[in-house]
Amino acid sequence: MNIDYLQTFREVAKWNSFTKAGEMLGYAQSSVTTQIKKLEEEFGVVLFERWGGKIKLTPAGAELLEYANKIVSLLDEAKQILSAQAELTGSVSIGTIESVAGFYLPPYLQAFKHRHPKVNLLLQQNICKNLLKGVKQGTFDLAIILDEQQENPDLHVQVLKKEPLVLVAKPDHPFAQVEKMNLQSLGNEKLIVTEQGCSYRKIIEGLYRHHGIRFEYTIELGSIEAIKRCVAYGLGIAFLPLMAVEAELEKEKLVRIPLPSMEINLYLQLVYHRKKWLSQPIKQLIELFVHIEEA
Repeated sequence: MNIDYLQTFREVAKWNSFTKAGEMLGYAQSSVTTQIKKLEEEFGVVLFERWGGKIKLTPAGAELLEYANKIVSLLDEAKQILSAQAELTGSVSIGTIESVAGFYLPPYLQAFKHRHPKVNLLLQQNICKNLLKGVKQGTFDLAIILDEQQENPDLHVQVLKKEPLVLVAKPDHPFAQVEKMNLQSLGNEKLIVTEQGCSYRKIIEGLYRHHGIRFEYTIELGSIEAIKRCVAYGLGIAFLPLMAVEAELEKEKLVRIPLPSMEINLYLQLVYHRKKWLSQPIKQLIELFVHIEEA
């Protein structure tokens, strides 16, 4: 069997699209289709089915994906171990969320690329629940999540830092003038929230329930930048990680509203599978994160 067929299969499964997989691999769609058909003939199963105009993995396809991830991982391991090159090469797949990708990771990635320019860093964004699932399935080599502290017997989880979740508003918002805010007054405010499934939206929903505040939002957005702009235009208030709003607070485009006698914290966590073989590029990247945060 040609190992390239498994690589193509993984790309199709990743994007749920023959066309997108072809674009990423530099193949014509017909070539992608041919390779998938040869795999199906080899195993005697159907790997993808059409559903509502889209494609998705069949149960057999999902099972093969797990094996394909292991096979590719083993090949990468062999290349790393057998390579006589002093300079690190290869790739590292990192799963993370938008706020971490935009406001935390860039200086780390810059430092890593400066040391190891031939290592490709593949960054993909998703919600934390899907990132943890991706690490378990081998989709990601590692993940950087911002969530409540995680515990999972299959995963190695290391807390890098504690990150406050802060309430922000437009500088002329009435809350900015109040010396001591009543938490119940949140129920009368227009709230701008992140998408369903986001870790800190879940935390805020829990906060509202705990204090008996009706949780209603006026706008739901999947972009942190869009949320910040909406808040700056006075369309509502929002709870966001401090790292994502530090620049706006410093420039006084937004203000932080202190919450009475309470602090909401998230935890920035490095996650990888306990059974995963760690290539040298992965080890170097992990050491970079841990060393800088411990310094």
